[in-house]
Amino acid sequence: MRSPDDSFFRLDGRIAFVSGAAGHLGRAMSLALAHAGAHVILNGRNKDRLEALRSDMESTGCSVECAAFDVSDFSTVREFFSARPRLDVLVNNAIAMTPAPMLSVEPSLFDETYRSCVVAAFESVRAAHLALQTAAREMGDASVVNIASMYATVAPDARTYSNPGQASPPHYGPAKAALIQLTRHLAAELGPARIRVNALAPGPFPRPAVTDTDPEFAARLAAKTLLRRTGDANEIAGPLLFLASPASSFVTGATIAVDGGWTAW
Repeated sequence: MRSPDDSFFRLDGRIAFVSGAAGHLGRAMSLALAHAGAHVILNGRNKDRLEALRSDMESTGCSVECAAFDVSDFSTVREFFSARPRLDVLVNNAIAMTPAPMLSVEPSLFDETYRSCVVAAFESVRAAHLALQTAAREMGDASVVNIASMYATVAPDARTYSNPGQASPPHYGPAKAALIQLTRHLAAELGPARIRVNALAPGPFPRPAVTDTDPEFAARLAAKTLLRRTGDANEIAGPLLFLASPASSFVTGATIAVDGGWTAW
């Protein structure tokens, strides 16, 4: 095997799919993959937002297309991926979550969140299995990256939030924890086919609007990290490219925390 160089993080000639692509971190991840040379398929439920992102990315020379559908619609998921002859990178980022305090959470909210996060990731991987296998044969490997959360491993500290409605609800963290365990299971299942499956667990990445309108809240978030600051969305790019690219060719079944040290306390 040749020595590592910058090309280890390149994705030239590869095809990547990102669910929840028009979201805060989804946008940053889509840009990172495209700027590394991949052709990126932008997925989400809002066609207008996807088209706006596609236009922005194409204006900078990115190769990109839109696939507007709900990953919780499993028949559409199967139809879409069965028509793709090859897929090198699958990023399961989408999640549907209705915030609610504990005493107001209905079982339907758990159903919605688990279906859109855990079951959708499983169904996407299963539906894309043949396309991922083709990529592994032709390119040496394929990569699945599941986007979990620091709240998969720690509980939210209610004292951090300005009001109870901001706190991570009880149906979010458990779904992300299940996604991490699904990551391990799929890594074991698909490893022999050279399909790697890993997860990222982001920490505090508040949107600029949140930081601007509630700087005290942003400061409390920053104080919980070892680096004493919150993350910028673009800082998800490096960890994602590591897992998506040949740089992590011997990494599978892993979860990488991208949380400024929040979960290291």
